[in-house]
Amino acid sequence: MSSPYAIPPSRRRLRMPHALRALRHRNYRLLFFGQLIAHIGFWMQATAQGWLVLRLTDAPFWLGATAAAQSLPVLILSAPAGALADRIPKRTLLLMTQGTAMAMALLLALLIFSDVVQVWHVLIAALMVGIASAFENPARQAFTIELVGREDLMNAIALDSTIMNGARIIGPAAAGALVAVTGEGPAFLFNGLSVLAVIGGLLMMRLRPFVAPLRQSHWQQMREGFAYIRRDARVRLLLLQIAAHCVFGLAYFPLMPYFARNVLGADAQGFGVLAATNAAGALAAAL
Repeated sequence: MSSPYAIPPSRRRLRMPHALRALRHRNYRLLFFGQLIAHIGFWMQATAQGWLVLRLTDAPFWLGATAAAQSLPVLILSAPAGALADRIPKRTLLLMTQGTAMAMALLLALLIFSDVVQVWHVLIAALMVGIASAFENPARQAFTIELVGREDLMNAIALDSTIMNGARIIGPAAAGALVAVTGEGPAFLFNGLSVLAVIGGLLMMRLRPFVAPLRQSHWQQMREGFAYIRRDARVRLLLLQIAAHCVFGLAYFPLMPYFARNVLGADAQGFGVLAATNAAGALAAAL
């Protein structure tokens, strides 16, 4: 099934190995390689952010509070964000969310370099990034379908998962080594600049004009989504599994800086290696 917003095949496709077939779509290639760089930057900042909060407060509570500030908007806003993503051009929405993430990263980098950063600065930035993520995630997932069509969707999902897991290894390891030598600022700066790869890719895409769907209220779209969940037991089970994993399976990561420093006696580089090893284990288990 072809996408209504993609460039016709004769103008945008390359011959690709079967495992990389989603990359034959030019617009998806631009998104893929932009995300390849930006994901590394994201995990560099996530690693440096935990170490920064620990340095500023020396309290595990603030590590958890920062993680909550970044996660709660995703929980609360994802449903209305998904409805909004169907009503406006997804590229426009992604440019807005990426711009927000870049601004927060560069602002924190400036505050760190100026030696005036405080924990409440980090909390506000984390909250803003969380709000941006709530709108970015559904828009990016729907945009991927438009870029590759349903025929290559599963391959695109596999490629996205590969670069995400790879970034979870490279980003923390690089951030740990960088923070140990230069402090947290350069990691935030790198993340802010890495977002330019995604923004540049989005701007270079050749897309057909956006056609708005039939008029339907946000609330009606959300009600239809919840009604579908109620009707399909498999979807309900899947959502419950994801919720349980997020609540109970990921709670350790925000506290990892405290564990690395106060229990293992590690420095920032050791924390980065610990976080990267954790991601490598997850990748090995997936394989």
